[in-house]
Order: sequence, then structure tokens, then C-alpha cells
Amino acid sequence: MTTAIAGPHGGQVPRPGVGGRRARRLVLLGVLAGLLVLAVLASLAVGAKPIPIGSVWTALWSPSGSQDDLVIWSLRLPRTLLGVEVGIALGVVGGLMQGHTRNPLAEPGVFGVSAGAGFFVVLGIFAFGVTSLYGYVWFGFAGALAATVLVFLLGSLGRGGPTPVALAVAGVAVTYLLKALTSAIVLSDNAALDAFRFWDVGALAGRDGALALQIVPFVAVGLALALANAPALNLLALGADVAAGLGQNLRVARWTGLAAITLLTGAAVAACGPIAFVGLVVAHAARFFAGPDYRWLLPTAGLAGAVLLLTADVIGRVVVRPGELQVGIVLAFVGAPFFVALVRRRNLVRL
Repeated sequence: MTTAIAGPHGGQVPRPGVGGRRARRLVLLGVLAGLLVLAVLASLAVGAKPIPIGSVWTALWSPSGSQDDLVIWSLRLPRTLLGVEVGIALGVVGGLMQGHTRNPLAEPGVFGVSAGAGFFVVLGIFAFGVTSLYGYVWFGFAGALAATVLVFLLGSLGRGGPTPVALAVAGVAVTYLLKALTSAIVLSDNAALDAFRFWDVGALAGRDGALALQIVPFVAVGLALALANAPALNLLALGADVAAGLGQNLRVARWTGLAAITLLTGAAVAACGPIAFVGLVVAHAARFFAGPDYRWLLPTAGLAGAVLLLTADVIGRVVVRPGELQVGIVLAFVGAPFFVALVRRRNLVRL
């Protein structure tokens, strides 16, 4: 369906209607889904031991117990599944945070979520002797939740309530405080320092299928809350006063968004460490291709995040073969120039 608008000389200029935009967005999601399938296959096939695509297919659907089957099922498939989960989670979080703060540079670190997860992981290692990745998940999730609640409470102290600026300022303050406390612990305990260095780099390697399954409930609930929050984000984009005038409960919208951010970021960071730039990059890409409607932007950002994370992980296995470059380092090379370019664009001062 198309509509028409008045042209510069009084004529009618056709404009794509709702049906056309919906069709383009569905095509975009289909393309991203196809790219994700290719990224999954590449993640299963590429590594220190290259495996042909035919052997990957055989291992997935009719394994015979060969060495290739063992590599895929015990090492690469859990790593790939975890990458899909974490990529989707971080991509959606980027869209959520930019929508709630109306800040084009918003990242999970703005609310202190990553710093909270990191501090609690180190605290678990130092005070409770936690050494397993499963233990990191629970402490990381608790830290993300505690940091998010603290930031929201501090940002709500003023007369204006939890405004985007107040939340951002509170988040920066909490982030630096938690990073200072984390540094104090790791510098005083060698065991905590060694474990923290392994976790802090941001990686998919060394994780198994049990960990991928363990974070599924958190990611699933977080995604459900994020999608439920999308209509409210569309109203908040018009301004808080306008959204309230249209009947939107601002408190419910913000608490829902913060709960989704906590669950998604807490699970991702606890499992793989603080992987930066995924949410920042894919949220802007999703806004460019899918438009400002968060009902489409969030799913687009989630799929794009999974594609980006898996692609970066595959690149990290190739560039320093037979060794590996961790995915967090690869993404820093991708995200840092994007971040600088974003800052220099004056038209992105506000969303």
C-alpha cells in the first residue's frame, strides 16, 4: 500500500506506506537470519583444525564419533551457541539503553552494569573462593542487578525523578567507584588477579554447553521484557511529557527497561566478560536500516549483534593462527573507530 504527499509544484509524489515498510523490515530480518546461519557454520568450521562444511553437516545430523564430531560437539558448538545468546543479548541491550537514555553513545557501562558484574565476580573469587565459570555467572548476575538498582535509586533522588541525564551521571559515578574497588581487590590477591584477567578480557573460548544453557532463562526473560518495553520506548522518544500525556506509565516503562537491561547484560557479562561495542555498533546500524520503531529495531539489533559477535570470534581464530585473539580484543578494533566517528557526527548529539 502506498500513500501520496504534495510535491514541490503541487503534484503528487508517491510515498511507501505501512505495508511497504513492513515488507522491507521483514526482508531485513530474513537477510540477518541468513547471515547468522552463515556465521554459525563458519564458527563451527573455522579454527586451529579446519573442518569442511560437509563434515560439519554430518557431525550435526548424523555423528559417527570421529575426531571432527568430537571437536564440533565438545568445543565449537557450545562456543557458538553462547556467542549467539550473548550477541543477541548485547545487541538488544544497546537499543534499550539508547532508547531510555536518548543518548547515542549509551553502552552497558553507562549504568554501571558491567562494572557491577565485574566487581561481584572478583568479590566471589576473593571472599568465597569461586573458581568455576558457573559461579561467575551467579555472582556476575547479582552484581549487575545490584549496580542497576543502585544507579536507578541515585538517579531518582532529584525532584525530576530518574531522568536520562540523572541516570547517566549516577551510572558514571557508580562505574568508577566499582572499578576502583575491583582494582583494590585484584591488586591485593594474586588468585583473584589471575582469575579476573582470564574473565575480564571478554571471550567465548573455554566455555562449555552447560554454561550456555545456564544463562538461557535470564536471556529469555530479558528478551521478553525488552519486546514488551518496545511500545513504551516509541512513546518515550516523543519526550517524557508527551508519553505521559498519551497514557504511558513512565515508572513502569523505566523499571521494565532496567530489568531487561540487568538480565541481558548481567547474563552476558557474567558468562563471557565485559565485551564492549556490540550494543553501540548494532543499535545504530539497526536504527539506520530498520527505522526508529523499537518493535523492529530491537529484533534487528539482536540478530545483528549475534552476527557481529560470531564474525569477530571467527576472525580472532584466523588472524593469529595457530593461536587465538579473544573476541573482546577484535571488537575493540572494530568498535573504537566507530565510536570516534560517532562522536564527531554532530547530527547524533540527540536521538
